[in-house]
Amino acid sequence: MIIKTSKDVPASEITDEKVYFGRRRFMQSAALLAASSVLGAAAAGAAEPQGRRLLGVRKSPLSIGEEPTRYEDVASYNNFYEFSTGKEDPARLAGSLKTNPWTVAVQGLVENPAEYHLEDFIKPYALEERIYRHRCVEAWSMVIPWAGFPVSEVLKRARPAARAKYVEFTTLYDPDQFPGQKRAVLKWPYVEALRLDEAMHPLAIFAVGLYGRVLPNQNGAPLRLVVPWKYGFKSIKSIVKIRLTENEPRTTWNYASSREYGFYANVNPNVDHPRWSQARERRIGEFLKRKTLPFNGYAEQVAHLYSGMDLTKYF
Repeated sequence: MIIKTSKDVPASEITDEKVYFGRRRFMQSAALLAASSVLGAAAAGAAEPQGRRLLGVRKSPLSIGEEPTRYEDVASYNNFYEFSTGKEDPARLAGSLKTNPWTVAVQGLVENPAEYHLEDFIKPYALEERIYRHRCVEAWSMVIPWAGFPVSEVLKRARPAARAKYVEFTTLYDPDQFPGQKRAVLKWPYVEALRLDEAMHPLAIFAVGLYGRVLPNQNGAPLRLVVPWKYGFKSIKSIVKIRLTENEPRTTWNYASSREYGFYANVNPNVDHPRWSQARERRIGEFLKRKTLPFNGYAEQVAHLYSGMDLTKYF
């Protein structure tokens, strides 16, 4: 066993104490459940979704049939290091991000490179509500009703070259808007990537909304990736650049600690994080843990993408 002291471990690798010492939060959740049984659902004081309502969003047959996590939890408990390493801090600090105007560049090994204003980038695609499981590498999870459209439609529009094998995504770099970027907790700007066949899978989407409304800043506004069979750090937020490459890109968390954060990051209960088990997870709003599902419960749809691969080596 390798034991590290705090002076040996960079801030980017330290588990948030709110996750590790979460007893108080779990007890509060249990208390809310008990109160609701006595006082009725209204007693919980659930917050209403905020922001401009999205029109014409259709229900997707790819949604799961599980009850979504409460809006106030989805919008207030976030990993977004560009704002802060604390889970509750992004919601407090997110007002610094200005999402209009916003441009998205499509570059690299494509026949149709372009730079779009956000509205022009989104306009060709019909929005769907996709209720997906969201599993974070720290072993907490949610069920989130995203509004978005398939990544594959964007890539078809760009027309990848024959040599293109990967899709790289980059977050906005602007320390004046993202105060967390003033600290070297990660290598900025944030970069993530998928294999091209993963990005083309119909479950992979660009999200622009949440609970039928425009995506809150703290959840990755105005454009984020959602890849539901992978750990949450793969679903990069506030995207400004999409680049197709021949070689596997070096991604932010893999750069920070390749031992802990592999390129693929498929949810796998049989591959533990070096500092905690991934076999079980705690759904936000629930008291007891549940078993982690291979590929986050999407194995039937995506396991064939990794046929013949050793997923303990390519984690």
